[in-house]
Amino acid sequence: MTSPFRRRVLYIPGFDPVPPRRYRELYRSEGKAQARISGYRLEFGPRRDRTGFGWGVTGQFPAGTGQADVEVLVWADVVQGSMGRSIPATYAQLLRTVWTYAGSGALFRLMRLRRGPVIAALYPIVVLLAQLALALGLGSVLWWAGARLIHWLPGLALGLAAAGAVLWFFRWIDGRVFAYYLMHDYAFAAQNGGAYPAVLEDRIAAFARRIAEVLDGDWDEVLVVGHSSGAYLAVSVLADVIRSGRSRADGRLALLTLGHVVPMASFLPRAGRLRADLRFLSARPEATWVDVSAPGDACCFGLCDPVAVSGAEPPDRRGPLVLSAAFSRTLSPETRRALRRRWFRLHFQYLHAFDRPGDYDYFAITAGPLRLGDRYAGRAHSPGRIARAVNDWPGRSRGAP
Repeated sequence: MTSPFRRRVLYIPGFDPVPPRRYRELYRSEGKAQARISGYRLEFGPRRDRTGFGWGVTGQFPAGTGQADVEVLVWADVVQGSMGRSIPATYAQLLRTVWTYAGSGALFRLMRLRRGPVIAALYPIVVLLAQLALALGLGSVLWWAGARLIHWLPGLALGLAAAGAVLWFFRWIDGRVFAYYLMHDYAFAAQNGGAYPAVLEDRIAAFARRIAEVLDGDWDEVLVVGHSSGAYLAVSVLADVIRSGRSRADGRLALLTLGHVVPMASFLPRAGRLRADLRFLSARPEATWVDVSAPGDACCFGLCDPVAVSGAEPPDRRGPLVLSAAFSRTLSPETRRALRRRWFRLHFQYLHAFDRPGDYDYFAITAGPLRLGDRYAGRAHSPGRIARAVNDWPGRSRGAP
């Protein structure tokens, strides 16, 4: 009897404050749906290695059996710590973030790529300013009315209270609007001009140590998955692992990036560390790198080669292979209608079931019997890939990162 293919999956979420168990619930529910659609079988259970948080999955596929231990590399506490801002602090954060992107020219370079993610970046700015205008407008009316009917001082107090109540109400319903959430997301990337804050550097180092420990095991594949902001964190993590000498060019280490937003960070003036990591990792034989995105995902830079557009492409480049999840073909018209205007949910589609699956199947990749490199061996980049060096920071022509 042939032994099952053994894989270790280490998942790095995006800028997401939710607890890791949500990813387990999502994987199980969507995995069952994908297995039913695609005609294979998945069984879920505990992991053999109980370090960290995760789950186990066994997949029965026509090509064989796969066994995977999935672990979530958690940084939700870092995200939560960056989101604990008062309303005035959030507006101050808005001004600093706008200045960072516009003043450095990064915003205008981003506009030369996909319109969708740029609109998504402008969305919280427009919404928060509209909320502020509404609050100030209502407060001014009540101040004027109070001054006319009573006295200017109680009128002022009434106006300020009303403006504060309006702003508090919008903050309270942000779980539906996502303006504060997205503002914190972009501000986190921009807070040091694109340089990783110390707390994130510490977490990247911890992730790198953890992946190096896993590589010491006898897994057939160690697959690192980075979604959204987690994609560029995964790049830096794997670059550190390879630099440490803890990995070998034996085909076991693989990176799958999903719905990346790399340019939102790599286009910033002080993102030299990230650009150097992109350049380094894209030329290394130790890791197979596949990047999957979709132009229909307005929250990512669909089919934008993260290395090339960042101006970090080395002459001996090996990856990533840039592939499209092709939502227009892999999702039925009924599903696309149901997801219309649910752009945040669509950004997570890579982790969900597809009712018309194509080359990309998250559950077959993570629980199946094929290495990532073997699955996409001989594949060319998807048509529509954007690979021009859009980012141009001072010194790039002289080789500066």
